[in-house]
Amino acid sequence: MSHKTALVTGANSGIGRITALELAKRGYHLIMVCRNRIKADEAKKVIVKESGNSNVDIIICDLGNMKQILEKTSEIRSQYQHLDLLVNNAGMLPDGVRKETEEGIEVTFAVNHLSYFLLTKELMPLLESRPGSRIINVASEAHRSGAFDTDNLTLKKGYYTFKAYGNSKLFNIMFTRQLASEIEGKEISTFSLHPGVVDTNFAANSSSLYARLFNLGRFFMISPKKGAETILYLCLEPGIESLSGQYFVKKKPAKPKVQAASNEVECKKLWELSEEILHSIL
Repeated sequence: MSHKTALVTGANSGIGRITALELAKRGYHLIMVCRNRIKADEAKKVIVKESGNSNVDIIICDLGNMKQILEKTSEIRSQYQHLDLLVNNAGMLPDGVRKETEEGIEVTFAVNHLSYFLLTKELMPLLESRPGSRIINVASEAHRSGAFDTDNLTLKKGYYTFKAYGNSKLFNIMFTRQLASEIEGKEISTFSLHPGVVDTNFAANSSSLYARLFNLGRFFMISPKKGAETILYLCLEPGIESLSGQYFVKKKPAKPKVQAASNEVECKKLWELSEEILHSIL
C-alpha cells in the first residue's frame, strides 16, 4: 500500500500524455486508459524511458461505450487495491452532424460527460481505500457556449458542434460541483479545470467547421506541457482539499461563466439525469 496509483484517461497523447509522464516521474504506478492499442503502446515506451518507471499499465477502453466502461472498471477493481488519483481527461470534438453511439447516446455527451460520471462512480471503492485521493475533471472555458436544458440535454434539437462541446464541458464543471457534495465527509477531493487552448490532436478526427477554425489557430496555442500545468497542480499541490468542487484556471479558483455551473439544484439535476440515462442502457 506504500506506492501511489494514478489512472489517466487519454494518456497516450496531448496533455494526458504529459500528465501521465510527470506522474510516472514522481513514482506513481500509472494506469493509462486509452482507445487505441498501438498509440498506447508507443506512448508507454516513451513514458517508461523518460521517467525510469516501469510500473505503467494500459487499459484499452472505448469511453463512448458505457457497457465497456463497466467491464473495464470491474477489471481495474479486481487488479488494484487503491487509487490515489483519477484524471478524467479524455475528450473529443464532434463532427458537424449529430451522431449517436451504439447505445443510442449522443457521442459528445457520452465521451465527454457520461464517461467521467461512470468511471468515477465505478472506481469510487478504490478512491475510498486511499485517504487523500483526488478526482480531476478536465473541463474548458468552452463551457461559455454551453447551456443546461433538461428538455434537450443531448441536443436532439438545434445541434451544432460547438454547442455540443460547450455543453459537455459545462457538464464537467457541474458534475464536479455535485460530486464534491456526494463525497462530503470522505477523505476525497475533486476539482475541474480549464487547461488552456492547447496544441494537441484534439480536433484531428472532426470534420466540423469549428475543427477547421481550431486547426487554423494552432500557431497561437500553448504547448501540451503548459496545458498540463493546472492538472498537475490539482493532482499534487498539498493543502487544497478545502477547495473541493471548484473550477480552476491557471492554478487558481475561477467562477464559471454559465450560471448553471454554480447552481446546486441544477448540478444535482444533471447528476440525477445522468443516472437515469445510464440506468436505461446498463
